Amino acid sequence: MSLVHAILGLLQQEEMTGYDLKISCFDQCIAHLWPADQAQIYRTLDKLVEQGCVTCSVEIQRDRPNRKVYSITETGKAELMLWLQQPQPLPTVREPLLIQLFFAAQLPNQAIIQLLEQQLAARHEKLTKCEKIDLPALDDRCASREQIMQRLVLDLVTRREQTYIDWLKTAIDVIDQQSK
Repeated sequence: MSLVHAILGLLQQEEMTGYDLKISCFDQCIAHLWPADQAQIYRTLDKLVEQGCVTCSVEIQRDRPNRKVYSITETGKAELMLWLQQPQPLPTVREPLLIQLFFAAQLPNQAIIQLLEQQLAARHEKLTKCEKIDLPALDDRCASREQIMQRLVLDLVTRREQTYIDWLKTAIDVIDQQSK
């Protein structure tokens, strides 16, 4: 996946400003899938405009700076549809904590436990954010197709975080038992 395709998918849902993409979509909706900062989003939007995948119109505002509103073009829709149909390779996973643990035998147990507890707190925070996302349940007959797809993704992310939390608790217990 790329930021290009995430932005095209979001703009297919509705036209938005770069700011809207960042705040409403990347920060609140898909940060757990594909994080992006403001500069990355604007660079990608500029590239998409150059490629003809997105258009930009300027909305004049009186008491505020003008707004650049982006919308997907037919070329952008075709690119998104092509990408949506391509199988994706397994991602390259980089887990800094796991590399730390791999070499952590030289640390005192309490230092290792502290690393694990910090990660546990961060994972709990991420799980809480995921659980606050309001989407209908999979068996809700009123849910739209789009909501069902989003719920499936959110369910996997939630399960992944819960699995990581469970593993961290086990790892803390194992290291703690070595201290006794």
